[in-house]
Amino acid sequence: MPELPEVETTVKGLEVIRKEKINKIQIHTKKLRLKIPNNLKYILLNSKISNIRRIAKYILIDLDNSYSLVVHLGMSGRLKINKQNYIRVKHDHFMIFFKNEKVLVFNDQRKFGFIDIVKTNNLEKKQYIFNLGIDALSKKLDYQFLYNRISKSEVPIKQILLNQRIIAGIGNIYASEILFDCNISPLTPGKNLKISHIMKLILSIRRILRKAIKFGGSSIKNYKSADGTLGNFQSNFKVYGREGKKIGKHKVQKIVQYGRSTFYCPQIQNNK
Repeated sequence: MPELPEVETTVKGLEVIRKEKINKIQIHTKKLRLKIPNNLKYILLNSKISNIRRIAKYILIDLDNSYSLVVHLGMSGRLKINKQNYIRVKHDHFMIFFKNEKVLVFNDQRKFGFIDIVKTNNLEKKQYIFNLGIDALSKKLDYQFLYNRISKSEVPIKQILLNQRIIAGIGNIYASEILFDCNISPLTPGKNLKISHIMKLILSIRRILRKAIKFGGSSIKNYKSADGTLGNFQSNFKVYGREGKKIGKHKVQKIVQYGRSTFYCPQIQNNK
């Protein structure tokens, strides 16, 4: 699933359509995870892109008519920028044609992503935005906030990192890498983390996510940037997908937590 670094990389890749006018819209699949709104074509047509940004894992394309197009990539979705002569391929569900002869294509093999159109001023009232916690790269994410949220929690810290209602943007891949970076075991209940652990954790969240953005995200299965470039952060993984590999004298192990794979090194991740 595309996580914060992949979404941020996609947003940067969409800058080529900023200020461009929408000439035509094609909807080839009406029903994704959510049904595409019936009024979407009417709202989009002849509008211009005024801004492109991100909230957690959501891509927001703001229009000059006070609406925003909301895109969630789901498990396998991606946005592609192509030329007008682009020939549609399998799993291309939604296409926007611009006056500058570029085409924005939403492709999603598993159809777990979605597209919505919302009044920009009402975005924060939408349940999928309203329920989000603090963005993982926000300055508001500090040790006091996190300590207050988890100091009584029996839930393992790995699962806490995946809880979008607490910290928004981190997924399974980066949770494993973040916890290795700060030497914290993924099995540690939130209540057992000292403030010193939490301070290290927040530093690792920022360090790993920013480094992943610098490398264009991680391309493990479906992910590519808007121009088709593969991410390269997977070459920097220390533990994710590296079961049995050695880190010094110790081996990476794989366990399953809440139905999700966790990769870690018990001897190194000892909360010291």
